[in-house]
Amino acid sequence: MRDVGVIGLGSLGAPMCRRFAGAGYRVIACDLDERARAALDDLELVTTTADASAVAKGAEVIVLCLPSAEASRAVSRALMPGRVRIVLETSTVGPLVIRDLARELEVSRIAVLDVPVSGGPARALAGTLSMMMAGAPSLIEEVEPLVALIAQHRFHVGTEVGLAQVCKLVNNSVSAAGMVAACEATVLGVRSGLEAKTMLDASSGRNAATEEKFPRSILTGNFDHGGPLGLMVKDLELFVGAAARLDLECAMAKAALGVWKEAVRRTGGDADYCSLIRHLEADAGIEVRARNAASSAQRA
Repeated sequence: MRDVGVIGLGSLGAPMCRRFAGAGYRVIACDLDERARAALDDLELVTTTADASAVAKGAEVIVLCLPSAEASRAVSRALMPGRVRIVLETSTVGPLVIRDLARELEVSRIAVLDVPVSGGPARALAGTLSMMMAGAPSLIEEVEPLVALIAQHRFHVGTEVGLAQVCKLVNNSVSAAGMVAACEATVLGVRSGLEAKTMLDASSGRNAATEEKFPRSILTGNFDHGGPLGLMVKDLELFVGAAARLDLECAMAKAALGVWKEAVRRTGGDADYCSLIRHLEADAGIEVRARNAASSAQRA
């Protein structure tokens, strides 16, 4: 297997193409956005197209990295027929959708692996994403050399397609709530007169937001984490839906969803993930930045 298709050249799909091409794979990269395709023109081993069916005809293994369940459904229909044997769904689409995709593609003898990823564009480019994996063990073993190029941390959660999606939703719910807590707390601290970096360094309530996102993208004023605000709304809605099917209340997730929706309403769904704090800052009349944001940006 030296040919791989990548459909969806957003914040994670494009870095994946670079990792695969750098390891010698011939990559067929697909996206409807001409600018996204043009951004890969410097790679000799990458061919770009706007036609998903062309990817299916050129590669046996295809990686989906799409922004919504609707996009994944639409693309899956374009994969039949073709050369494709295995589809790796790295998007967060929820357990119901990926099980539907697996059933639909099975008709054409295409196997689906449930392999959503965590991490931003920088980690994708460095090959240090986290990946939750569910599916047939023999298929997971077959694609291991490929996924090892993009995901340093791989967690096998079971053989049933859909389990990795649940794991990803659990992870994202915790992450989303932690980000809200970190933003609210630092806004209060700065409004009270504390220096943001010192406050975060002294905190015993550390999480991925305080240790990674704040130093790189908020304290510097860069807001360059890479993922859009709107995706977290989608993921939290999937989590709340999964909880409802199990008759679970999930009050924290619902509260976090309300904050993320308000951020999208006031800042825009395409704004950087770390822009969650912007409307909280606006309401408080302050900005959460390092005292010397310019030097912080250089260190980051």
